[in-house]
Amino acid sequence: MRTGDIGWFDTDGRLFVSGRDDDMIITGGENVYPVEVENALEQHPAVREAAVTAVPDEEYGQVPVAHLVLRDGQAVTPGQLRAWCRERLAPFQVPRQFLVRVALPRNTSGKVVKSLLEEHD
Repeated sequence: MRTGDIGWFDTDGRLFVSGRDDDMIITGGENVYPVEVENALEQHPAVREAAVTAVPDEEYGQVPVAHLVLRDGQAVTPGQLRAWCRERLAPFQVPRQFLVRVALPRNTSGKVVKSLLEEHD
């Protein structure tokens, strides 16, 4: 049965789910799993939550864009976020834009609805 989940087994046989194949962003021929980028961004002290989506790009096909909700009283610049990501992710995984939002849209079960995130502000 195909679930659409993407993951891997470690040497001890434990399964790690890294995302869903329908969420995958293909940028310049490289696969970007949004959950990996979101996890890196959510480790930043100013970021409460993150959602990563794709926007069309003439050169790369798609590029990742980060939609962020900051922690109360926190501020961070796109340059600081880009540097943070460069230390933790491959160059092709680093979002091209960082969009700060008041909240991320959610469905009734609390899951982020990425299709409702605007491509551009």
